[in-house]
Amino acid sequence: MKLSLSSDGATPPADLTQLALAADECGLARYWMASHLFQREPIVNSTMALQQTRRLGIALMAMSPYTVHPVYATMAAAALDEWFPGRVVLCFGTGSPRDLESISMQAARPLQTMRETIEIARRLLDGGNVTYAGQCFTIAGRTLSARPHDIPIMVAASGPRMLELAGAQADGVLISAGTSPQFIARALDHVRAGEARSGRTVYKSALVYTAVAPDGDEARQQVRRALAFVLRGEHHRENLACAGSTLDQNALREAYAACDWARVDDLIDDRIIANHAAAGTAREVRTAIDAYRDIGLDELVLSSLRFPDELRQIIAPPAPTA
Repeated sequence: MKLSLSSDGATPPADLTQLALAADECGLARYWMASHLFQREPIVNSTMALQQTRRLGIALMAMSPYTVHPVYATMAAAALDEWFPGRVVLCFGTGSPRDLESISMQAARPLQTMRETIEIARRLLDGGNVTYAGQCFTIAGRTLSARPHDIPIMVAASGPRMLELAGAQADGVLISAGTSPQFIARALDHVRAGEARSGRTVYKSALVYTAVAPDGDEARQQVRRALAFVLRGEHHRENLACAGSTLDQNALREAYAACDWARVDDLIDDRIIANHAAAGTAREVRTAIDAYRDIGLDELVLSSLRFPDELRQIIAPPAPTA
């Protein structure tokens, strides 16, 4: 299983540069650049990370066809691949419903939209003249000016039908952070159903909130609020059940809305963190990473790390015992 790093778009340029250099030094596979509205733009961040590293790949993470037209996202990936051949992955996703609502948009017909997005991107990257008449998008006989590109097309997915679509049509799948190894194992069953339908095998990756410190409690505190933010969502009920996690989601939603952080921290206890993140001492984080490796992922993306030294603590081999 490969290890990678991700940025949610909140990382300042100087810190992102240092993390990219550390990831390159430590032999990580790629830097996943999130596309969240009102955060730092992922194409710019990706360009800078590629320019300042030697071998580190990047992934334009979950570019939403509702905010960035599939043609434009594909143009960006192709242009990056011209400058940095073989180091680019293009990942599509519907986007955060809350983000879309903030700009008066909705993810209408998500499955059909994603089917057409994947097909448009693939045909453009193949280098041919594309005429396309779908239910969501049309293209009137146009060709990318860039040469054909062999860029993997991935889909960020969590629901059964989108996971199956990723297995059937994409080159890979990315499963979101906050999900337990047990839930991911079940999600991969849906991906394999899509693979069986298409006779293909796709690349399987997942995000995991990660924090490391000599004081494990300090590290766990770093991911507590991020976990609270995602696990309050009703769609995480199955994820919680798969892990055997007991969490009062109604109470969590109320506490989060009221900014009652003491109550939030009490609800997201250490057991929840152990089930849904990789946080603690370096040894505890490596043990958590092993649990994700055991379910058959090709790549685990470490999310929310802040400093290069944190990454080095996780990657460095343990000191020999006397």
